[in-house]
Amino acid sequence: MKNYAVITGATSGIGYELAKLFAQDHYNLVIVSRDQQELDAKAEELKGYGVDVITISKDFFNRQDAFSLYDEIKSRGIEIDVLVNDAGQGVYGKFQDTQIERELNIIDLNIAAVVILTKCFLQDMIAKNSGKILNVASIASKTPGPWQSVYHGTKAFVLSFTEAIREELKDTEITITALMPGVTDTDFFNKADMQNSKAVQDPDAKADPADVAKDGFDALMAGKDKVISGLKNKVQIGMSNLMPDSMVAHQMSEQQKPVDEQ
Repeated sequence: MKNYAVITGATSGIGYELAKLFAQDHYNLVIVSRDQQELDAKAEELKGYGVDVITISKDFFNRQDAFSLYDEIKSRGIEIDVLVNDAGQGVYGKFQDTQIERELNIIDLNIAAVVILTKCFLQDMIAKNSGKILNVASIASKTPGPWQSVYHGTKAFVLSFTEAIREELKDTEITITALMPGVTDTDFFNKADMQNSKAVQDPDAKADPADVAKDGFDALMAGKDKVISGLKNKVQIGMSNLMPDSMVAHQMSEQQKPVDEQ
């Protein structure tokens, strides 16, 4: 029996590091991203672990692509044992200044695609009473996010959604886990146009995506509900839980604002 994991956002960052961990654990892979060339290049690397790697190019700014990913996998007769919802983006700037179409795209990517894929694959997992789902949230899910208001809001949704479904699944053999990284050395900040943010100016503040992926993989395999990756992030969230939300929001604003506004 071949085990398959489907991983979105699998060509870079945390998603790619997760793909390597699953391959090392002898999972065959369905890797998904927008760029077919990138998918092909990463597939060649991942096949070096002696597993099958299927590439499917989808753009989750379009909701229909999430449904069609599920349909395409089903049409190939592949049964998915693990779903990893990693694909996600942010947008940087004051909400009054940012582009609404871009934000709606990010809501479709960060929320709608996660809901669609979780719904589709979970129903199959229920039918066989086995499976695992890893949703990549963020420590942003636990704090208000001035300068990234939509991104933080989407990640708060992912965490709440994951925890609710986990309770619904408690009497089954299926587990769902939320991975909560902090600032990580990925392409996220380029895509979000936030290289000028104070939060990303310090290279030492960025976690290694391989370390974050390992935390998520281990938590998923252990059946945990969630994991905050990195001691500094655990401390930060622990402290923020003790403060009023307005104070946390102000602190986050000071961390996130552009360097030239410090």
